[in-house]
Amino acid sequence: MRYLQRAVLLIGLPVLLLAAWWFGSAGSEDFYRPSLSSIVDAFGQTWTWEMFQQQVFPSLWRLVVGYLLAVLVGVALGVLIGTFRSVRSLLEPVLEFLRAFPPPVLVPVAILLSGIGDRTKILVIVFGCVWPVLLNTIEGVRGRDEVLSDTCRSYGITGSLRLRHLVLRAASPQIMTGARQALPLAIILMVISEMMAANEGLGFTVLQFQRGFQIPEMWSGVLLLGVIGIVLSLLFRLAERSLLGWYHGQRAGQREW
Repeated sequence: MRYLQRAVLLIGLPVLLLAAWWFGSAGSEDFYRPSLSSIVDAFGQTWTWEMFQQQVFPSLWRLVVGYLLAVLVGVALGVLIGTFRSVRSLLEPVLEFLRAFPPPVLVPVAILLSGIGDRTKILVIVFGCVWPVLLNTIEGVRGRDEVLSDTCRSYGITGSLRLRHLVLRAASPQIMTGARQALPLAIILMVISEMMAANEGLGFTVLQFQRGFQIPEMWSGVLLLGVIGIVLSLLFRLAERSLLGWYHGQRAGQREW
């Protein structure tokens, strides 16, 4: 019964919004705001398998590579900075300076340095997504249980064993929080970088539809981006449940008490 209620709450509002959009836009003759039915028709005609191969899959590849690199860099730097106070004192001013730059501003600079290839778009995604992962990792590492730290020290648990079983395990809920925050940023930066520096990709295609006044097709691209965001969010939730099963079980036990 509880899972049924969750499912209703999860899909209820989107269904209501789509229904309101469908009936509210029915019969629309506004060129720039077509009806949802015409957008759905354009979706089926536009986003064929060939279109996915040419425009969508390259975007998803850049998104996944940039996102995973951001997570790896953020976790590695976060563990280093959170563990050693001297490293934190040394790097903190530089990191605060870099964090002040909006990632889209770096697109023109990246184009000058590396052209409009995949590397530019991946670098923009990495630069924008690394900060939530980095900051949450630092907080997770610094907030680890001191009793467990003392226990590891007493038993001589050091090196990779201490890193894997104490530091990363203690920080993993915070790391996943940062990774969850970085995911929508990765989608946004993928689209922005492709609109500014690309000759193919999902963002580029949506912009071309807009410039060609293919309005239903443009809206179908926006709709596709929303679907991609929902699918990636669901996949992330499954991965989180798998990786943090011990943590969610612990929280559930605490609630029962």
